[in-house]
Amino acid sequence: MTLNNFFLSLFSALDELGDRYLFSMHMLQHLILMMVGPPLLLLGTPGWLIEPLLRHRVVLRLGKVLTHPVVAFTLFNTDAWLWHAPPLYDATLFNQNLHILEHLSFVLFGLLYWWPMFSPVKEGLPRLSIGGQVLYLFFGSMPMVLLGAGLTFAPPLYAPYLFASRVWGLSPATDQQLGGLLMWVSVSLYMIVIMSVLFIRWMQQQEREPREEESMWEAIHQPDQEKPLPRTHLPA
Repeated sequence: MTLNNFFLSLFSALDELGDRYLFSMHMLQHLILMMVGPPLLLLGTPGWLIEPLLRHRVVLRLGKVLTHPVVAFTLFNTDAWLWHAPPLYDATLFNQNLHILEHLSFVLFGLLYWWPMFSPVKEGLPRLSIGGQVLYLFFGSMPMVLLGAGLTFAPPLYAPYLFASRVWGLSPATDQQLGGLLMWVSVSLYMIVIMSVLFIRWMQQQEREPREEESMWEAIHQPDQEKPLPRTHLPA
């Protein structure tokens, strides 16, 4: 599943459309690299593969810093905003090495961003609590949503798409609006779905804990049943 997502975004017609013709398809590619691929990669990584690395003190300390929610949030969103600045964005379309670096940074910082949510290990670099995960997603999605909203209402910003051949009859302005909406609306809905699932899990956990405590209390304080005394046979 994860490899299919990365293949779809990097080695299919989507890559050609995004690089040469449509800003909106490029945004779809970026969303797959940042929002879909990294969490799936973390969910598919077994804990035993990561745990030996965390036994090294330096690796563990560095991992704790980079996957701290505030640090991961800052790195991920700064990276996203930086690469979508028009001068740098335009440069990636003409410089293949820079373009590769951009995509690698999306995946790398995406892994850091999603680690507090989907960490493969229970010790060392664990996941946030369910309540912490909801708050993290709520605040963590805002910069991406703001970026999408800004692109939706801004005039065409990216020079290569102004002179590209038109595909599907989309003008540069409509194409950019569609790309902004993809980032704005799809990220919002994506986060709402995940937060809804987390909220349901939290509610189930809240209902389960009192029952478990009640069962444990009854098991501890339940009086022992009286055992029948053995019969004694008197000699005849």
